[in-house]
Amino acid sequence: MAIQRVEPGPGQESVWDYPRPPALESTADRIRVVFNRVVLADTRQSWRVLETSHPPVYYIPVTDVQMGYLQRTRKASFCEWKGMAHYYTIQVEDRIAADAAWGYDDPTAAFAEIKDHVAFYPSKMDACYVGEELVHAQAGDFYGGWITEKIVGPFKGEPGTWGW
Repeated sequence: MAIQRVEPGPGQESVWDYPRPPALESTADRIRVVFNRVVLADTRQSWRVLETSHPPVYYIPVTDVQMGYLQRTRKASFCEWKGMAHYYTIQVEDRIAADAAWGYDDPTAAFAEIKDHVAFYPSKMDACYVGEELVHAQAGDFYGGWITEKIVGPFKGEPGTWGW
């Protein structure tokens, strides 16, 4: 399948211009995560991971996350760039989102800044925002990218894109 890169317009980024291995970039954009009417996270001090073909994933410092709603689970996964990830289930009142967030206890040196940070799957939350813009979730639940009007693809995660 030939990949047809979308040409970014003014003020936009193409995920096809993101590097591999991925880059880590700080951002002062306001990032918010909402689940069951509770703002789980609200920060202007997050990090974006930028990787070829993927929308950004935002890592929020635990100091800006209501960690009392997150319970660490036994799930783990390995990223060749960032290291071993652990996961969290989120519970707010009677609503539960299993393995809906993740973080790294001991990330690789290149990603040391995301230690003590949490990333959320926007598909498992009620709303995630970059600034005042409601985020669209990257297809599938493997990558957890956040799609805004400033990001163009195509994006990995759709059916048939696994081998990109």
